Amino acid sequence: MNKTERQLAITLELQRNNKMLRAEDLAAQFETSIRTIYRDMQALSEVGVPIFGAPGQGYALMDGYFLPPVTFTVEEAVTLLLGTDFISQRLDNKYSDVVEQVQRKIEAVLPEGVREESTRIRETMRVIHAGEPQIDNKVKSYLSQVRQAILERRKIRITYLKKIADSDGTRKSMREVDPYGLTLVQGNWTLIGRCDTRKDIRHFRLSRMTDLVVLESHYVMPQEFHLSNYRPQDKRNQQVMVRANVKIADKIAETGHFYIEATEEQNDSLLVTYRVHDPEELVPYILGWGGDVEVIEPQSLCERIQEEANRILNRYRTI
Repeated sequence: MNKTERQLAITLELQRNNKMLRAEDLAAQFETSIRTIYRDMQALSEVGVPIFGAPGQGYALMDGYFLPPVTFTVEEAVTLLLGTDFISQRLDNKYSDVVEQVQRKIEAVLPEGVREESTRIRETMRVIHAGEPQIDNKVKSYLSQVRQAILERRKIRITYLKKIADSDGTRKSMREVDPYGLTLVQGNWTLIGRCDTRKDIRHFRLSRMTDLVVLESHYVMPQEFHLSNYRPQDKRNQQVMVRANVKIADKIAETGHFYIEATEEQNDSLLVTYRVHDPEELVPYILGWGGDVEVIEPQSLCERIQEEANRILNRYRTI
């Protein structure tokens, strides 16, 4: 960062904080000396930036000074700031390393009311991972409704299709949920909230909802819940082992990486150990890899793959 860039960044930092900042803190933030900060303050004052200082307290901008003359609506500000969150996780270090600096600059040019409202909205959403699947109009509609319900602390009622059917073959269930937050996981928006039926926090993919109603009743957000710090309990306690052709190692790593616990090369094969909540979760992947994989354990999964392979074979025999 050259001198001009640093002095502009200092001005924006003073504007963003709207309080006294010590030279020592500014020097640490911009990785320079305190003496350089003193010179920067003198240079800024000479070009007309209304900075005042108080011994032992630091520097601040005079009330009413606003730089630059740019304004954003709440929606525009949220769009920009969520975009920086996306970049910090999905782009290379050249861009992710400057995300905090970009966020500071955006926040610095926001009027106080817009900044506070955009911060409140951003706290209800967190970008974890952006995958390839496109979000259809139904999910976009649910996303808007759930986001508003979170802001207003209103309960929702959903009709939900579970990934794995119950023993009686039922997948559909109706739930009332206190919506706590939204995360984008592998291209799928997921609601995190307390389910009244389960009496605990559960995750619900918006794409699996077939109906959603925002209720009039309200809920209280637990003080201990913070979306940015939330980590779901790991309930993957079943082990699955498969032997795969080493030639498809990249496919295995790309499609089932979130289940993989360990991999080990053995001659021309790859021994892969998975940790899952239910072996059924791996069935689509194993079938997709065809004859290049073999289930070693558990035996129940071997039989499940055999059963599904026979169903496929029988279907094509009738054609």
